[in-house]
Amino acid sequence: MEEKKMNDGSQMVRSQVIKATVMSVVRSSVHAKWIVGKVIGTKMQKTAKVRVTRLVLDPYLLKYFNKRKTYFAHDALQQCTVGDIVLLRALPVPRAKHVKHELAEIVFKVGKVIDPVTGKPCAGTTYLESPLSSETTQLSKNLEELNISSAQ
Repeated sequence: MEEKKMNDGSQMVRSQVIKATVMSVVRSSVHAKWIVGKVIGTKMQKTAKVRVTRLVLDPYLLKYFNKRKTYFAHDALQQCTVGDIVLLRALPVPRAKHVKHELAEIVFKVGKVIDPVTGKPCAGTTYLESPLSSETTQLSKNLEELNISSAQ
């Protein structure tokens, strides 16, 4: 009789261990599935170091503060550079101890900012090509189409 009780207890413990391992397999080690961040390092082979900034509410001050976290993402084509804004996707199974995301898309490439209104490349608040030069090239193209020369 005692052997039967002991056997039932060990089966119960075994079933709990199996349930716990199944739950740990189903549960992912990554909380966020999609992350947008800025590349801060690309010195590792096929890996990008990405910093993500989030706003976290302080419950006592009722004020938001920046909270930074660094992720390592697999970059198979080594296409991103430092300063790029990238979109990361969580991997179902981690590739390495720290690499748990992969590069899904480069949202903004560093140094290649285009003004959405005019469609011209810009740096800060200034355009990289002057508006006058673009107007003169456009006028010269129009003159060539009309077969009118400026030497007359």
